[in-house]
Amino acid sequence: MTAIPQTMKAARMHEIGGQLRIEEVPVPKLGSMDVLVRVRSCGIVPNLANILAMWPTWFPHMPQPPLPAIFGLDPTGEIAAVGSQVHSLKPGDRVYVNPGRSCGSCRHCRRGDTISCRHYAFQGYFGFSHEALQTFEDYPVGGISEYMAAPASAIVALPDNMTFDQAARLGYMGTGYSALKKAQVGPGDTILVNGISGTLGISIAVFGPSFGVKKILGTGRDRKLLKEIEALAPGIIETHSLDDGSPDEWARSRTEHGEGVDAFIDCNGPGTPQEPFLAGLRALRRGGIAVDIGAVMGAVPIDVHMMMDRNQRLIGSAWLTTSEGQEMADLVGIGKVSFDLLETQATPMSKVNEAISGIAQRHGGFSNFVIHP
Repeated sequence: MTAIPQTMKAARMHEIGGQLRIEEVPVPKLGSMDVLVRVRSCGIVPNLANILAMWPTWFPHMPQPPLPAIFGLDPTGEIAAVGSQVHSLKPGDRVYVNPGRSCGSCRHCRRGDTISCRHYAFQGYFGFSHEALQTFEDYPVGGISEYMAAPASAIVALPDNMTFDQAARLGYMGTGYSALKKAQVGPGDTILVNGISGTLGISIAVFGPSFGVKKILGTGRDRKLLKEIEALAPGIIETHSLDDGSPDEWARSRTEHGEGVDAFIDCNGPGTPQEPFLAGLRALRRGGIAVDIGAVMGAVPIDVHMMMDRNQRLIGSAWLTTSEGQEMADLVGIGKVSFDLLETQATPMSKVNEAISGIAQRHGGFSNFVIHP
């Protein structure tokens, strides 16, 4: 077994929006139910520079880790050591670390609904309430570091046919996968996806066919990108540019008797106008389910009386569970799904600031940005 060093290199931010400094810091200590992971790849989102600089202004009620902080949301690597009560994982295992942390003991956690925990936070990113500060104290180190500690319950075992760089996308792919499960889609269903060519939306194009859906109707603006998305599942995926008109009439025209879609998943981000979201709701059939994972901002004028009359549901969905992450990895392992479409741009940790500030051009959701600690 390789000896664990006492110290490691990590990228730390000392002031909001400041440059990350590569520093020597102690290797995290393990609790009895924790694992230590030697990080090989950590995913970063295209707007990370804005998040590091502006998050406290945008969302003051959702704290980031106390400074100096080690960020990094989507880590993958090998287990280097395990706590004394961890028996089903071992050093050398290839893993993805789900960054979602909860207290583990509240009534929500005890019934398996960890994302509803009031202490819920993304390790190395941000929390969802003031109580998340305790979570950051328990797990202060994010993925842009050589080593990180995490609960054994957060570990997803990776198949041999999935690279670390590909697995570093499991979080954002998993956000879409979890939405598909909440939408209860299955064989014969037609779903509408706003923003299908983006970082979140492409996950529906990748995993939707594995649910047996009849049709995936995707919207966006870039016609060339949309055609590339169609090529991922010919005959199942159809796309529509928002420049060609509102998507609700188009989507209804693709359903039997114009009834409407069985499910609508909105992947458009905060800067997107609200009208495509409202059009998606209008495209739903009676009894249809809408799931929002893109975080369209502001007070949206929804006709709740109409939704009640039509027996429809609107669900907000944040992230994925570790169980869902393992399901995704297993689908890749048996060849039902492939992440080979991802176009990875990898940067060593020593150049992390250049990577964060330089993400301007990207190939929609096909682009995969990672840091190699």
